[in-house]
Amino acid sequence: MGGPEVERLIALLAKLPGLGPRSARRAALKLLQHPEARMLPLSVALTDAARAVRPCSLCGNLDSSDPCGICLDSHRDITLICVVEGVGDLWAIERAGAHRGLYHVLGGTLSPLGGVGPEDLSVTPLLRRVGEGEVREVILALGATVDGAATAHWLADRLASFGIIVSRVAQGVPIGGALEVLDDGTLTTALRARRPG
Repeated sequence: MGGPEVERLIALLAKLPGLGPRSARRAALKLLQHPEARMLPLSVALTDAARAVRPCSLCGNLDSSDPCGICLDSHRDITLICVVEGVGDLWAIERAGAHRGLYHVLGGTLSPLGGVGPEDLSVTPLLRRVGEGEVREVILALGATVDGAATAHWLADRLASFGIIVSRVAQGVPIGGALEVLDDGTLTTALRARRPG
């Protein structure tokens, strides 16, 4: 097709989430058609990010500063920590502008079948942060999966001794969602998590 360099580019692009072999070929073609305008700036941005971006030592977010910009933001509510599975979840909540407190990235969820135990997650730093005494509430913003629910339950048990509020994000019917198209699990969760109207 285009030589080993092109094939390597396509193979690397195909490893990115959401890009299969066909999408990777299209992306590579776009990049190669205008290398000075598209490929070279991308190459520089990738190199700069690879050299500068690291996990925040406090919360686990990815940033070029440590502590990260969120942890350093003096306008944040330091008494409120939102626990998420991964950095992508943190970025999604930030994009929505729905949380003005701090975060803690677990780095996954408990998964006995997948071989992920408490020692594989960033639990000890979370407990240390809560134990310092400034935190009044921890929001468990974990996915509505079996592993996410198990992790949230396990964490709630560990946090109970600190005398703080431990809450979970609400789950159920999305805004604009029609009840007839929702799966049984979502409907059940929505009904059980109902609140006064």
